[in-house]
Amino acid sequence: MLSEIWPLFGLRLRIGDVELRLPTDEELCTLARLAAEGIHPPETMPFEVPWTDVPSPEQERNSLQFHWRCRADWQRDSWALPLMVWAGGLPAGSQGVRAAQFSLRREVATGSWLGSGFQGRGIGKLMRTAVLHLAFVGLSAQHAVTSAFDDNAASRGVTRSLGYEADGVGRKVVRDRVVTAQRFRLTRDAWLARDHPRVEVEGLEPCLALFGAD
Repeated sequence: MLSEIWPLFGLRLRIGDVELRLPTDEELCTLARLAAEGIHPPETMPFEVPWTDVPSPEQERNSLQFHWRCRADWQRDSWALPLMVWAGGLPAGSQGVRAAQFSLRREVATGSWLGSGFQGRGIGKLMRTAVLHLAFVGLSAQHAVTSAFDDNAASRGVTRSLGYEADGVGRKVVRDRVVTAQRFRLTRDAWLARDHPRVEVEGLEPCLALFGAD
């Protein structure tokens, strides 16, 4: 099996009726098409890199290349794990977690998106909870960071509900204009001090060396 050589394909996170796992190439096509169907209103842009502005089928091809690049560039101390999110058995979106110099910094960053038909149902909070559990409990991370633009109230709401604290602001250029992003930080102690829904983790142990967490 592929997971015997690349154990990350055997990693599963489950929380309620939401499951996160690495997609196969065929599932990547489904995920890319879901993104192309729409994630946000055209007048807004929640992403620092406006990848959803690219027309189809270039957008779908770019999505596949991004996922392939994450696999190809994986290193023990510098990695990005874009997991496909399934809600009630249906492809719903993507939840990523990434790190640089993880064995020293013990810090991860997260980013995500959901197809428009899956937004506003609490799925975003569940999938972020799943990867934070992976980071803090499974990989012994000490910090998790994220950010959101000022007009992305939904993302900021999920972030604050999970216990993050404000960590400054940044100024980015998106679509040729300057926008402000709020940064947030969550510590392992703060995470462990709160109750969270149960997260089932399958297939982590063979992956620990790949994460630099063994």
